[in-house]
Amino acid sequence: MPSTNTSGIRRLLSEKNIHLVFDVSLWVKAVFALGEIVSGIATYLVSKELLVQIVLLVTRAEFAEDPHDQLANYLLHTAQNLSIGARDFAAIYLIAHGVVKLWLIVGLLRKRLWYYPTAMVVFGLFILYQIYRFAFTHSILLILITVLDLIVIGLTWHEWQYLRRILDAPGYASTNIEK
Repeated sequence: MPSTNTSGIRRLLSEKNIHLVFDVSLWVKAVFALGEIVSGIATYLVSKELLVQIVLLVTRAEFAEDPHDQLANYLLHTAQNLSIGARDFAAIYLIAHGVVKLWLIVGLLRKRLWYYPTAMVVFGLFILYQIYRFAFTHSILLILITVLDLIVIGLTWHEWQYLRRILDAPGYASTNIEK
């Protein structure tokens, strides 16, 4: 009989740990979402000239060390050739992307069940777009964000199934989970 009790405790601890990882991943995504919103607003408000000056200031030491540094040259070239349309698109995309993610994250943290499948679909669409963008940029950051999104989707699935099992359990009376 003790092995059954120990098994139940291990499972409970495991569920708690998975839930903790889920919550932490949501908070990390929330910070990224807020960063996207702030970046989008800044992108819209910052003039092309100021952006070039900021890039020159940030890359000055790198250019002094290596005038052919690929990243520094890429940043400067991008800032110098940024069109108003591209700037506006980037600003709108960053703000919209951040707002949608933040809205989903708030719903997930509030344990609203319909947010779970919605979030998985939306995060999946973000992944598809990130893979598409990776084909052009080969950005390691996109790969890292995509891996985080895949982990969050897996954790979201697990959490959704877990909450549905709780709701289906006989005698369930808690009100902190909403359908």
